Amino acid sequence: MEKSNEKRIEHDLLGQRELPAEALYGIQTLRGVENFAISAFRLSDCHQFINGLAYTKYAAAEANHQLGLLTDEQHEAIIAACKDILAGKYHDQFPVDMIQGGAGTSTNMNANEVIANIALLKMGHKPGEYQYCSSHDHVNRSQSTNDAYPTAIHMGLYASHLALLPHLQELIDAFKAKGKEFARVIKMGRTQLEDAVPMTLGQTFSGFASILENEIIHLNEAAADFLTVNMGSTAIGTGICSEPGYAEKCIAALAKVTGWDVKLAEDWVGATSDTSCMVGYMSALKRVAIKLSKISNDLRLLASGPRCGLGEINLPARQPGSSIMPGKVNPVIPEVVSQVAFKIIGNELCTTMAGEAPQMELNAMEPVMAQCCFESIDLAVNAMDTLRKFCVEGITANEEHCLAEVRNSIGIVTALNPYIGYEHSTNIAKKALETGSSVYDLVLEEGILTKEDLDTILDPDNMVRPVKLDIHAKR
Repeated sequence: MEKSNEKRIEHDLLGQRELPAEALYGIQTLRGVENFAISAFRLSDCHQFINGLAYTKYAAAEANHQLGLLTDEQHEAIIAACKDILAGKYHDQFPVDMIQGGAGTSTNMNANEVIANIALLKMGHKPGEYQYCSSHDHVNRSQSTNDAYPTAIHMGLYASHLALLPHLQELIDAFKAKGKEFARVIKMGRTQLEDAVPMTLGQTFSGFASILENEIIHLNEAAADFLTVNMGSTAIGTGICSEPGYAEKCIAALAKVTGWDVKLAEDWVGATSDTSCMVGYMSALKRVAIKLSKISNDLRLLASGPRCGLGEINLPARQPGSSIMPGKVNPVIPEVVSQVAFKIIGNELCTTMAGEAPQMELNAMEPVMAQCCFESIDLAVNAMDTLRKFCVEGITANEEHCLAEVRNSIGIVTALNPYIGYEHSTNIAKKALETGSSVYDLVLEEGILTKEDLDTILDPDNMVRPVKLDIHAKR
């Protein structure tokens, strides 16, 4: 939009203010920008939230028109404005800080003013000529910030959830692919960072996939709560300033325009102050974050070295690792993913505390809850894509090293226990620790098992799943 030096005057409860003539936002947006220079998170950067606002105003306009509260011209212009916003236009006209006082009033009015001024242009008028299409009397008709704002949050977060799922699935699929690739790579499993029993590297990566895949159910269950909204409850849940039937018509329109199974809350008063859906979704997302960090920690440990650590896998080299140590390459991708996890966990705590803050019929802390939720979903998507593209897909296995570590480990004595007995197993383990000899060599030296039987027991296929072998040791 071209800028000019022309100005227009708008007024509100507090007086008059001057705005750029071409600005699509109005005086209340301007006051919001001035009052809340709090963070780097602007509504203009949160496209799903803006879309949620457009969906909400679209549905309200449909319901108001059906009730005869908007003229055909006003209705058509408001709907066209909302469609433009849903198409990605005019998002730069939403400059308010997402963290704000007023329980979201600045955000709601930002949407009302932008939609009204776009509608005015479509009707052949200038921005600010609200006598033809008002941000209050027409775009915000039958609404309060206290039902329009949370409904927009719900719609935006549900859209964000749907957008997140493919990225999570792609990461899961990448781990599954590595599970198949490494299915025959035998390695030592570890508990409490000590040698445990043999397993395959494929099982490790398939395990990563499965623990993430389990979270899709929890995310979907939590996100389903976003589809219950209080639209029509207006200020405190009594529905004041709306007409009979408005809420039901608005919900039907919202379901139609989104294509989602949107439902009206049964108790409007309770729903108007209840933000537990955001608390629940952040809790579900925190579970994913914790698992992403656990996986990242494991990848760093498995790749540690390259010569003085575990060194069982190789992570793709992404950048030089030191300004002083030549040749050093660090696991920078798992490191950044863990940092994202910490941020999401912190946002979940903030959301929980804000969710505890409602007083009487409203939770005035919804803005920071919304900011935490939208930011966390974006961070999770970026972290999952980064982990998949720049790390997981390029991981290779040090197969010979893994096998040598198994054969040199005391831990393989556990695999022999069912065949040579606990007493033999204990003595072999003790002698191996004292002499530095391998369990494999000691079993053969003492004639407890034949080499053929020993190799059968220690075959990867027989060590990484329940089996019953017809082998008998010399007692």
